[in-house]
Parts: sequence; structure tokens; C-alpha cells
Amino acid sequence: MKLVTQFLFCCFFIVLVLHSSRPATSQEVDDEREFDYSEKSGKGPSQWGEIHPEWSMCKDGSMQSPIDLLNERVEIVSHLGRLNRNYRPSNATLKNRGHDMMLEWEGGAGYIEINGTQYVLQQSHWHSPSEHTINGRKFDLEVHMVHESSDGKVAVVGIMYRIGRPDSFLSSMRHHLSAVAGNSEDVTAVGIVDPKNIKIGSRTYYRYIGSLTIPPCTQNIVWTIVRKVRTVTREQIRLLRVAVHDDSETNARPLQPINRRSVHLYRPSEVED
Repeated sequence: MKLVTQFLFCCFFIVLVLHSSRPATSQEVDDEREFDYSEKSGKGPSQWGEIHPEWSMCKDGSMQSPIDLLNERVEIVSHLGRLNRNYRPSNATLKNRGHDMMLEWEGGAGYIEINGTQYVLQQSHWHSPSEHTINGRKFDLEVHMVHESSDGKVAVVGIMYRIGRPDSFLSSMRHHLSAVAGNSEDVTAVGIVDPKNIKIGSRTYYRYIGSLTIPPCTQNIVWTIVRKVRTVTREQIRLLRVAVHDDSETNARPLQPINRRSVHLYRPSEVED
């Protein structure tokens, strides 16, 4: 009887370890080569939800991202409060996920606080052109700063860019991006990176509940989109695309239906856009 009990305990322990080692479904996929952004390939955005059962939210979800931030849908509020970014420098790596470059901080790089919950900054990645639009206008680039709380909830801060002066953060990453573009390594160490150097430049932002914009398209993501559109050069966007080696000029998911969701615009009393 004792041997049977020990055997059952061992089986339970093995199952528990295997289950806990599985990636959380709230996480974006690390290997993006199973999908792409071409509708002619059979694995483009309209087919994402059929590639794997756990990606079904990509076609069945009613709170998907990105969306168009249309003035008529937006309610201006002041109760959301400032977006406080309590970031700190941390060791980081650049990773080619297949369709985007991801800058990942080891152990997190500080946090933002939303409604009393701390969300630790895990990684940033770039989409071109922008995924979200403002009043139907698409911009040239969008960075997503992905945060996660201790209980697995996800919050993403999005910043959009138009062609203009160089972005100082991407300028500081130029050497590393060029190195990635020139080799076939998937992961490159970049040393200490301070996420505060990803500038926002405005306290005005949009807030809505949406999803990840790549599979598994998990919902109930707290989105914060900075209202100010910053600038970037064509060369900086080109370098982000070339570094990926996927021979694609775009990695932006099409707009998704808003489905009566609320979209708030936090505008402080001393307005500065």
C-alpha cells in the first residue's frame, strides 16, 4: 500500500511540474514563424484563429486589438490619473521572434501602476506600420511595452511614430540592431538598458480593454495608447524590419471591431499634447 501511495504521489508531482512549465496562454508566442501577415499564405491574420485550438480567440474574441481610436467613440476623463512609469535600468537581450524584434529585460525593468495593481515591464517590440489608428489615420511605427502583474494580468503601453527626426532610443540601439541584421543569431545580449529612454512626451493617453495583437490574441489586456505621436526616421524603421530577416515589409495586424467597448482619453487639466 505504501508503494502504491508513493507511486501515485510521484505521478502527481510529475504532472504538476509539466503543467507548471507550460507557457501561460496570456503570453505572446515566442516563435512567430507559425503565422505571418500575408493573407495569401494561408496563415495570415484572418487564419490565425484556425492554426491552433489555443489561438481560437484570434477569430472568436469580441475584445480584440488593435482598434481605431475615433473621436466620436472616446470619452474624455480625468479620473484615470497620470501614467506613472517607475522603471529602472536592467540587463536586456534582443530577440528575433520571427516577425518582430523584441527587447526583453531579465527579471523585469520596473513597473507601472494601474488601479492599484503593479505591472512589471517585461519586454518591448515594434510593429510597422502602426497597428492602432487615430481617427482612421495609420502611422509609420508603433512600439508595445508589455507589462505583467504578479497574478498574470497583462498591460501594454503603445507609442506611435511618424516619419521625422530620429528617435533617440532607437538611435541608442542602432549598433545592436545592425549586429542582429548582420547575423543569423536569434538572441543577442545588449547589456543594461534603461526603459525610461523610450520617451512618451505627453501625459494624455487613451485607455481601453483589448487583446494581444499576435497569437494567442488573449483578451482582457489593459491598453494605454499615448496620444502624442513621436517621430522616427525611415532608416530606423528599415533597420527594425531588416533585422528580423522575414522578407516582409509589414508586421501589423488589421483593425478589429470595437464592439461597443468603452474608450477613455485621459487629459490632465494642464493640457499638453
